[in-house]
Amino acid sequence: ETLQRIVSTLVNKNDEIHNFIDMLNHTISNVQVNSSNAISELDEEFDGLYSVLHEMKGSMANTIQQEEARKIQALQDQLSQCSRALESSEELLELAVQSLDIKNPVELIEAARQIKDSVTVASAFRLSLKPKVSDSMTHMMVDFALEKRMLQAVKFLPVPKAPEIDVAACLVADNCITVSWRMPEEDSRIDHFVLEYRKTNFDGLPRLKGEQRWELVDYIKATQYTLSGLKFDTKYMNLRVQACNKAVAGEYSDPVTLETKAFVFSLDSTSSHLNLKVEDTYVEWDPTGGKGQEKTKGKENKNRSNTASPKRSTNSPRASARGGRDRFAGESYTVLGDTAVESGQHYWEVRAQKDCKSYSVGVTYRNPGKFDQLGKTNSSWCIHINNWLQTTFSAKHNNKAKTLDIPVPDRIGVYCDFDGGQLSFYNANSKALLHTFRTKFTQPLLPGFMIWCGGLTVSTGLQVPSAVKTLQKSENGLGGSTSSLNNVA
Repeated sequence: ETLQRIVSTLVNKNDEIHNFIDMLNHTISNVQVNSSNAISELDEEFDGLYSVLHEMKGSMANTIQQEEARKIQALQDQLSQCSRALESSEELLELAVQSLDIKNPVELIEAARQIKDSVTVASAFRLSLKPKVSDSMTHMMVDFALEKRMLQAVKFLPVPKAPEIDVAACLVADNCITVSWRMPEEDSRIDHFVLEYRKTNFDGLPRLKGEQRWELVDYIKATQYTLSGLKFDTKYMNLRVQACNKAVAGEYSDPVTLETKAFVFSLDSTSSHLNLKVEDTYVEWDPTGGKGQEKTKGKENKNRSNTASPKRSTNSPRASARGGRDRFAGESYTVLGDTAVESGQHYWEVRAQKDCKSYSVGVTYRNPGKFDQLGKTNSSWCIHINNWLQTTFSAKHNNKAKTLDIPVPDRIGVYCDFDGGQLSFYNANSKALLHTFRTKFTQPLLPGFMIWCGGLTVSTGLQVPSAVKTLQKSENGLGGSTSSLNNVA
């Protein structure tokens, strides 16, 4: 047995060495291919540089040639003027010489006068005997000394350093996370940043196991980014940032963990009325009480018609719960959340279908009566919307109702401050306050929903919006109006 173990260990080690040799050969091959690619890219970069220099040389040479043509044209124009003036003055000189041979004084005086008049208007006396342009071309010279030093300093692109996340500047609010970071030193070659994040239930550094995969946001140009529209179905979020230049990405920053705690619950199908169809965060009124579903499924299961549907089996938790004394019956078309509020401040939202005839949104203590309806007991609080014939909107508690003379929003926000004894309802779009109950909660609370003819969708994993926090501070500070239905439990 000992020899067998030794041989087995040796065989495994041989396999490991074979695999390592294959990996080394593969790595050598990759090094050769990647080196060839790097040389090709280097050639492309230098060819591009040569192309730019060649284009610049052509452009600058063309400028010199244009300057040369301008100067030559100016000098040639001046040369033509001088030639014409010289020809005119030589003609006058010849005329003057001929006049000296005139013997008649009158004729001589007349000739002299003509010569004088001609000389006075002669172009030779209006010429500037200084070149209009200089023959110097030194102003068209270039000095590439600085550029040469820069080119001589060209090296391979360095790997960017890891960014540093500024935890103090990071913000978690309104179902968004704003992440801020900085570079340990200035790097003008950085092209963009990459942000990675993942949700977790663990505080502190990321765990090796039991974590979700990283989500990636690429090509971030700024040193700040906001992740919006998040659902905080876990307590924390890991974040890390990577800097990239044109060629290579640097190391990731040290990951940070930000708290994203929010109230998360699903609708408890085991607590729902038979006439409600419940799926996670959606509930719909079903007038057949599930019988329609069974009839449809019966066609699929016709070969085993004597066997109960799995969802209606006596061994099903849902089926056994339906027979329990805490099930809702009668006109209490109610379903509860599966997670209780025992402390803290929490927020969730509810959207009703447009054709929904009647529904209630609120909270209740655990174990309400089988026929209890939200707002009709001293252990439940809700707002109720009735769209039958005409729309009515009211707040209910302890079988007392207060009419709310305001439009019914399409989304309702529910804010529960358990420790502060406050339950408020908001227009989820505008964050306008609809109604507030104040009391002292003595037991854990369950989100509760009643529905008749229609459906409700619940959004959980939401943080208390900043606007709601502001309204609560304002209401608490100014002693805002509260419901006459409130009681101290």
